[in-house]
Amino acid sequence: MELKKIILVFAFLFFAAVNLLAGQINQADTSVVPGDIKDVKESAQQVGDFTLSGSGEKGKKAWDLAGKSADIYNDVVKLKDVVGNNYGEKDSINLTADNGDFNKASGVVHLEKNVVITTSSGAKLTTDSLDWDRKQQIVSTLDKVNLARSDMNLSGDGAKGRMALKQVMLEKNVRLDIKTLEKQSGKKEKIVITCDGPLDIDYDKNIAVFNNNVKVEKSDLTIYSDKLEVYFTPKPETDKKAPGVDVMSSSINKIIALGNVRILRGENISYSQQAIYTALDKKIVLTGRPQIIIYQTENMNAAFGN
Repeated sequence: MELKKIILVFAFLFFAAVNLLAGQINQADTSVVPGDIKDVKESAQQVGDFTLSGSGEKGKKAWDLAGKSADIYNDVVKLKDVVGNNYGEKDSINLTADNGDFNKASGVVHLEKNVVITTSSGAKLTTDSLDWDRKQQIVSTLDKVNLARSDMNLSGDGAKGRMALKQVMLEKNVRLDIKTLEKQSGKKEKIVITCDGPLDIDYDKNIAVFNNNVKVEKSDLTIYSDKLEVYFTPKPETDKKAPGVDVMSSSINKIIALGNVRILRGENISYSQQAIYTALDKKIVLTGRPQIIIYQTENMNAAFGN
């Protein structure tokens, strides 16, 4: 009788141990199978006609962001058919894109596909992707950019600028096409300026600075240099204050070429370390070991700017 009890106890303990071990094995299997883990990217909430806005000083509306649909996650809101606006004291800015991500913590909006920025002063920027830092009021991209203003069209790879696009830096492969007004004839003349980059342009200060392997192509001359400063003719203050009017004219006042300057004018060539071209009288002043090679005597006056 005692032996039967002992056998029953051992049998019970044996089956209990087997069941416990099986349970532990099953538990271990389910914790490592990837298919059993739900996708953490699954959106917490999906809404239509999403709108978000913020206020500045004195409770005045500073910006807004909207999308036809939104997937709301813990830290990010993913938008479709994005429309954004930034309301400044002097300029208002509109942004549109096919897709966008709004980071709740940083306040940065990342836009993708068919990105377009338009400003009330007449500028239009297009690119494939863009980061809009609302707090710093800066937009930036690593993609190809096209920036159009009145008679100027600017393109390059990679850009960073203030929100109103009045101060812009293009990183590389820069090209500026401009139709400048000739003061003497009153006609518009096309000028093309290219450089490896970067380019810094300030529309408020009416200046653009091109760097590295710069080339200027004009109907009557070509200029090569390491650096080029282009000074545009300022617009009257009354024009600057008018809504929808660009802050900088397309008329060039002066060009300063710096470093390894080479100028081709007809068949004549000049070399110097600096050259200053003034649009009013079309004169070029060379400094820094200037050399002039003249192939035709009748073009001597042109070579000297006379």
